[in-house]
Amino acid sequence: MSEDNKYGAYIAPDLHVAPEGGGDLAGLAFAVKDVFAVAGHRSSAGNPDWLSSHEPAPEHAAAVRRLLLAGAALSGATHTDELMYSLGGENIHYGTPVNPRAEGHIPGGSSSGSAVAVAAGSADFALGTDTGGSVRVPSAYCGVYGFRPTHGVVDMEGVIPLAPGFDTVGWMAGSAELLLRVGRVLLERSRPLETAGKDRPPGINRLYIAEEAWQLLEPENAGCLESGLRKLMAGADRSEGTAIAPEGLRAWMDTFRELQGAEIWATHGAWIKERNPVFAPDIAARFAWAEGLDGQDHSAAQALQSDIAKRLAELLDGGGCLAVPTVPGCAPRRGGDLEQLERNRSGAMMLSCIAGLAGLPQVTLPVTGPAGYPLGLSVIAGPGEDLRLLSWISRIWK
Repeated sequence: MSEDNKYGAYIAPDLHVAPEGGGDLAGLAFAVKDVFAVAGHRSSAGNPDWLSSHEPAPEHAAAVRRLLLAGAALSGATHTDELMYSLGGENIHYGTPVNPRAEGHIPGGSSSGSAVAVAAGSADFALGTDTGGSVRVPSAYCGVYGFRPTHGVVDMEGVIPLAPGFDTVGWMAGSAELLLRVGRVLLERSRPLETAGKDRPPGINRLYIAEEAWQLLEPENAGCLESGLRKLMAGADRSEGTAIAPEGLRAWMDTFRELQGAEIWATHGAWIKERNPVFAPDIAARFAWAEGLDGQDHSAAQALQSDIAKRLAELLDGGGCLAVPTVPGCAPRRGGDLEQLERNRSGAMMLSCIAGLAGLPQVTLPVTGPAGYPLGLSVIAGPGEDLRLLSWISRIWK
């Protein structure tokens, strides 16, 4: 693959690690978000104060190690938002990667550089992390395939955390087939893929169109997602509309943000107080809000999360999936005012919190939106059904 940094995807374009095996990913090159440990490399987590206060990694992160053993070569560390606490992709310290599919628009974050590297063709696939949408949102904005696995099925060893109860290792690629190939290497803790019949691999027997999620889609984008939705419906045994959130997705988002924020402060609060790092205004405001959650009673939010996870697991049990827009619309313009960016972030989080609260696997598929800008169409499967979902998508999404 090309090693240029034309679109500013990389913070360390010269970071290279040769393959350690000759497996299923031989001949492919991958990039890593600058939160994954690479032996001898000092990760920035998108912030110079973090970079200067941490030592180089003594060994590779578990996910990086598995990919190298499978024959892939590591080629470059990519930009991220500050401490992964954003969905925009704009970074005041290191710059903002250019969205190759929508120049002048944000790439999305926090796995901004990884999405841009794949969209630009400088990596075959790339690792990111997804806590509140940080693989799914930039994948949608940059027009690439992205996957967030079931929480806990991919080893997070050697990855800088944000909120451990929600953090996942995710990946982006230029095709559904490559998403699956990478998944076969990384998803060692997911449910095995079983055949549904002699010549018929397991598929999706029920596709639910989540009504509240589709109501969040900006009206001008609805027609652009219809053909993709029809393709998904044609690939399932049956499909139907359903309501999933009687409390409303805004209440789900508020629950997610509360629980995530409390975990974020528990994870990084001590370092922030000790180091007093320089953050962008929006990132600083977010951490200040998270600090205010410290010591509060979160039992009501925890109870709602548990109920949501149980409901969705029951709905999707036995091969069911949810179809939702990945984001409400195309990527916003770069340099927008903070109020507008926060509105976009909230809209995206109301969609991404569905899988996030329940710890479910979600794949986002690129769709061409108005004026040729990318959109994303997502499918969410039941817990542990990662390989079933990726296998089904690789067969029907041509």
